[in-house]
Amino acid sequence: MGAVQLTLGGLSVLLGIVAWGMFFATIARFVRVIRLGQPDSTRNGPFLPRMKTMITEFAAHTRMNKVRSVGPWHWLVMWGFLIGSLALFEAYGEVFVPHWGWPILDDFPPFQLLMELLGVGTIVGILMLIVVRQRNHPRRADRQSRFQGSNFKWAYFIEAVVLIEGVGIIGVRAAKAALGAHETPTWAAFVSNPIGELLPASPNLVSVFAFVKLMSATIWLIVISRTMTMGIAWHRFSAFFNIYFKREADGGVALGALKPMMSKGKVLDLEEADPDEDTFGVGKIEDFSWKGWLDFSTCTECGRCQSQCPAWNTGKPLSPKLVITQLRDHAYAKAPYLLAGGKRDMAGDEVGLSGDNMYAGIDVLAIAESQKALVGDDGGVIDPDVLWSCTSCGACVEQCPVDIEHVDHIVDMRRYQVMIESAFPSELNGMFKNLENKGNPWGQNAKDRLQWTEDLDFEVPVFDGDLGDAEYLFWVGCAGAFEDRAKKTTRAVAELLHIAGVKYTVLGSEETCTGDPARRAGNEFLFQMLAQQNVEVLNSVFEGRERKARKVVVTCAHCFNTLANEYPELGGQFDVVHHTQLLNRLVREKQLVPVAPVAEDVTYHDPCYLGRHNKVYEAPRELVGATGATLREMPRHGDRSMCCGAGGARMWMEEKIGKRINVERVDEALGTAPSKIATGCPFCKVMLNDGLTARQSDGQASDKVEILDVAQLLLTAVKRQPAPAPVAPGAPSLDDES
Repeated sequence: MGAVQLTLGGLSVLLGIVAWGMFFATIARFVRVIRLGQPDSTRNGPFLPRMKTMITEFAAHTRMNKVRSVGPWHWLVMWGFLIGSLALFEAYGEVFVPHWGWPILDDFPPFQLLMELLGVGTIVGILMLIVVRQRNHPRRADRQSRFQGSNFKWAYFIEAVVLIEGVGIIGVRAAKAALGAHETPTWAAFVSNPIGELLPASPNLVSVFAFVKLMSATIWLIVISRTMTMGIAWHRFSAFFNIYFKREADGGVALGALKPMMSKGKVLDLEEADPDEDTFGVGKIEDFSWKGWLDFSTCTECGRCQSQCPAWNTGKPLSPKLVITQLRDHAYAKAPYLLAGGKRDMAGDEVGLSGDNMYAGIDVLAIAESQKALVGDDGGVIDPDVLWSCTSCGACVEQCPVDIEHVDHIVDMRRYQVMIESAFPSELNGMFKNLENKGNPWGQNAKDRLQWTEDLDFEVPVFDGDLGDAEYLFWVGCAGAFEDRAKKTTRAVAELLHIAGVKYTVLGSEETCTGDPARRAGNEFLFQMLAQQNVEVLNSVFEGRERKARKVVVTCAHCFNTLANEYPELGGQFDVVHHTQLLNRLVREKQLVPVAPVAEDVTYHDPCYLGRHNKVYEAPRELVGATGATLREMPRHGDRSMCCGAGGARMWMEEKIGKRINVERVDEALGTAPSKIATGCPFCKVMLNDGLTARQSDGQASDKVEILDVAQLLLTAVKRQPAPAPVAPGAPSLDDES
């Protein structure tokens, strides 16, 4: 052991003690900070499904691989970090004793091959990720980068450290090979052995490479320990916990049903809630649950959510990534004040601390942060335009590789704004009043819910107190009953069920809105009122029927989601099916037989609440194929489908910023050169119709293109058109007249 080894080794140990001490102290602080969030007992188990999900997601990179150009390279870097830690700790021995290696393992060729692969994989993986970041850099004017708004200094620092670590692994191995420290076959050292032949046999060289590797890790530890908001670094540790504690224990993403409104770790019962004691949504950063704080801490700023967000992609101020990072920065800036016991009431007055010098010892920046409103257009953490731009489409949640629950957090903030602050877009006032007084967003009379049946040539059965032999309750929905364009879908479905001989009934005036727009807008009170009323009606309708016989068919994707996923929380257990699923089964079983092929090019728009929220992708596509039409997929389809702009109660709010989302989606659909644009939701149909009309009026779309529901397309194929009336001898034909 020479002077070089003693000097470099001594520095490594001394700095390592400091760095590791800082690291573990920061971990302890993380735990204290995250516990500032509200309790959430729904994350406690079950253990095995959650553990299985966590292992599957990180080991197989199932969510990371949603972007194929990134997944494999990140997988290499991840394993290089996890198992490569063996090489890091081995370096503490190598810097002192260049010949040193792990006992037993050092002479085991398969282990040497593993370390070789880790070193090479880390270098290749991080170089490819660097290329990906640069190719998607915001400096390029020809695209809207998913990295816009991300912290590039942090990213470059992490990339440099990872690259140095990979080079360090191979460098130490090559220097040891030159030194003849161990006899490793070339197949187990296919890179380091050839490099070693070019290097001098110097023990000092081994120590220098080991020192460089240790110093890069040491500097990394010190920097991240001083920067708790560096999610791009800390996700290496927190992502495991964030995945394990995700909302859905079965591994599903936080879509479908919204997270119920909670207070003090329990689902809030609105009938017994105390405004002075309970939290109604999220009005302060500490109102988020500890899982919310963990979400904020885990964001890697990769921007996948941002790249998929319909609001961001049409010039709105909302970026799901920036919402999370702004909440994170605010949370950690305010944390010293909260840890000291600080608390403010709704008026902003201090109630947690007292005394003449109550802020003594608290960072002045933390005190200033405590005075910020969480949502507000005058210095608030989240601007109202950001909060209300969300369509709750779920694209951000679907794409996030670390399972951040953006939509739940946004709706929680909306809940507080609506129920406590009464601060929401003015357009929602009318919608709320219509829902409360008339039971539908349009303010129509309940007696008019059956007007859609008037021009049908068969009788639509209406529930009269007894289901009889009806197999399905046909839930028409507000749009399907009152909106002229949506009525066409309702009639088409009713006619197809009639042709197929399916026994069904409708509720008529007994039906009211499911409450979806109220809930997504944050009005949980109104949602509960409507939902409980509907559950009571439906339970009475299905009284005496077992669970699997309580069948409901729905045309609206939003009604489908609410009935299937949210009503069970309120005692409404039903077997809910979307009309595309039922019609597809009827076609398969030959109860509906297309006889007049639709020989046209059709593109299909996935409704967010049918596709991403409920994973129904194949049934509507199979129906399009069954009609004889040629399906042309848009670039964004399936779980990457672009929203129509109607969700999150946005259908009742003016779109005043940027390009209209429905026009953006129609432009994409027109790019497939279709003659028809099909969908499976009345909300989508209305929005796409409006977008198409706008494009037709400015001459950018043919007047022959039309928007229709998949059911209408199927009806055209199933129902033969009447033959033209015969022309009497000598009478002029239409051709003659033209």
